[in-house]
Amino acid sequence: MNSRRAWLVCAIGAFAYIVAVLQRTSLSVASVDATERFEVQAAVLSSLAVVQLIVYASLQIPVGVVLDRLGPRFLVSCGATLMMVGQITLALAPSITIAVIGRVLVGAGDAMTFISVTRLLASWFGGKTLPLLTQLMGTLGGVGQLLSAVPLVFVLHNFGWQTAYLGAAAISLVSAVLVISVVRNAPPGAVLHEPIAWKTAVVHLRESLARPGTQLGFWAHFVSTSPGTMFAMLWGFPFLSIGLGYGPVGAALFLTGMIVTAMVGGPILGILSARYPHRRSNIILGIVAAMSVAWVLVLAWPGHPPTWTVILLIIALAIGGPGSLIGFDFARAFNPARSLGSASGVVNVGGFLGAFVMMFLIGLVLDGIAHASGTAGVSEQLYSLESFRIAFLVQIPVVGTGVIYLLITRARTRAKLHEEEGIRVAPLWVSLARAWRRKSLGE
Repeated sequence: MNSRRAWLVCAIGAFAYIVAVLQRTSLSVASVDATERFEVQAAVLSSLAVVQLIVYASLQIPVGVVLDRLGPRFLVSCGATLMMVGQITLALAPSITIAVIGRVLVGAGDAMTFISVTRLLASWFGGKTLPLLTQLMGTLGGVGQLLSAVPLVFVLHNFGWQTAYLGAAAISLVSAVLVISVVRNAPPGAVLHEPIAWKTAVVHLRESLARPGTQLGFWAHFVSTSPGTMFAMLWGFPFLSIGLGYGPVGAALFLTGMIVTAMVGGPILGILSARYPHRRSNIILGIVAAMSVAWVLVLAWPGHPPTWTVILLIIALAIGGPGSLIGFDFARAFNPARSLGSASGVVNVGGFLGAFVMMFLIGLVLDGIAHASGTAGVSEQLYSLESFRIAFLVQIPVVGTGVIYLLITRARTRAKLHEEEGIRVAPLWVSLARAWRRKSLGE
């Protein structure tokens, strides 16, 4: 473990994940172009991203089961191949129907990548290196988003739709070839477990679903990453470029800032999560509170919100991305290794389920406002600031529901922890008060 070959496998796994995020977010920077290319309304456009995320989310649990049975190499290479075919389909699509098929394939391939790469790391690395690499891997996904926000936008606006998406497909081909050629499921000489039976894999899945820690991970992922995913994958670009008037270049810069912030904040959150394992849910709740304050500032500001409020929003949404990886910490902490793939798949459904619900509802609201005002089909009116002020309010019931279930499953998880290990986790305010008293007595 932790050998030179392991680092090569890690590098290729990281590349595969970066490419997957590039393909996942490649539509967000082309939302306005797609509206005009396929001559569709906002709700129909949102269906492209929503269908992609529905496929991604619905496949997480089956992929986790297959991962426990067949290993990561097969799934990562298969995922890269599916994303390549999906992007080719989108590049050549003559209609929105064919474009949806392309995004379905992209969503399916993307679904196979992240949890497979994390399992790959667990086979090749051990000790303190593994949790740091897992956090770094999640953070590196921002590089893929950066590639879609800058180079892909450049190619799209200078060389056209087909060239941009065929080029993205070619990158997935490179990823598939590298994984097939170099990556192996475990180091040479390692004892490989026989593939478990499908019936046993399903039993492991049921066990994972029943554990309060897995459910807590699901809701932690749901509330922390869904607003940022909704923003980065579809509605952020038209909101920034048209609604706030920053234009395509300005919107790309803001999205790039979102990526950089996530890459900087990820390691910090990883350290906090490792240092305060019983306060991980408080970290998640703090992130949700920060996003809520930032949204209120931007949406409730009289007239055009100042740039500093938009920057605060970008920072808050960005932190939610690496913050969602804490959900996988819950999965690892409360599940045995034999069902870790299934548990990770369950957790990974959370944020994307919340994201596609919000994305679709926002599209419906935008269309409803446009039809009511008689401006349907006009991008400047469809994506106006006033329309987005109303449409983005759909986050309140979605994220609010997630917070309620987060608190419920946290209570159940803490009760289980006390029952099985004798560890009682006091409320945060109680712990802070005790720490303050100890400090006062010490002084």
